[in-house]
Amino acid sequence: MTETDKKTEPRQLRGDAQVALLAAYGLLAFAAVGRGTYELAVKFDEAPVAYSLSAFAALIYCVGVWGIARADKLAVRIARVAVSFELAGVLIVGTLTLFDDDVFPTGTVWSLYGRDYGWLPLVVPMFALWWLLRQHPEE
Repeated sequence: MTETDKKTEPRQLRGDAQVALLAAYGLLAFAAVGRGTYELAVKFDEAPVAYSLSAFAALIYCVGVWGIARADKLAVRIARVAVSFELAGVLIVGTLTLFDDDVFPTGTVWSLYGRDYGWLPLVVPMFALWWLLRQHPEE
């Protein structure tokens, strides 16, 4: 197969785990982009830090979708960093909001470990990191 054939060849999904992650991150990205856009456009003055965190989470989810879908070395490397940062954010913000509701005047995507999103923001990055670390293990 020539180099040109490889570039035009459609990408193959690598299995059920990749499909599940794409569905989960796609859902999270869709929800967080909608929430973040609305909050930044309409309610930013009420809680700028919380709403900025929600918008940042949306960006992280979009990077996760891109990295998991592409699954080449560069995309996986970038997604590993983004998803690691996401998990740290969920754990930090979740713990802060667990012990002090007043830390953020309103909730964020990551508040109470993503309770408003069915705890997907807590579970999905763990699963994603497991999958991403199995891709291109030579790195």
